[in-house]
Amino acid sequence: MDFEPDLEPDRSRVEVSRFYRCSPENVWQALTEPALIERWLMPSTGFVGAVLGTHFLLSVHPSSPSAEIACEVVDVTLPGSMTWSWMDLRASPPAHWFVRWDVYAHGRGSRLVVTHTGFDVDDKRQMMARNAFTRGWDQVLSGKLAEVLEAN
Repeated sequence: MDFEPDLEPDRSRVEVSRFYRCSPENVWQALTEPALIERWLMPSTGFVGAVLGTHFLLSVHPSSPSAEIACEVVDVTLPGSMTWSWMDLRASPPAHWFVRWDVYAHGRGSRLVVTHTGFDVDDKRQMMARNAFTRGWDQVLSGKLAEVLEAN
């Protein structure tokens, strides 16, 4: 039997991975402490950490209540894994995805893998959103999150 690897990317998901020169505990803290989340991601209302069933809002533009993302912590596996439902209330109809955060010890530091799933490959707007999230997660993880981790 011949084996051919599947090199076609899954267009229904975005996966971004980054290495940080700090402990997995420090990365997990940046993902689960509300004050730290606000420093690198977005202001939140109701986020209390990695608590299963927690409903919260992320404010894309704090001055506009309609620019919110409704989230719920739908899975937590300690140590180091958490999944949020992610509903963008700006879209019509609202877009619904999932974002999974996985933190691993890696050499002399940590690896964070963010997997954003649920994009409809047949919907042009969803594919545009997927492309925007690919760039956005890359920028946030390499920029703001890295800065927060270096400062703590």
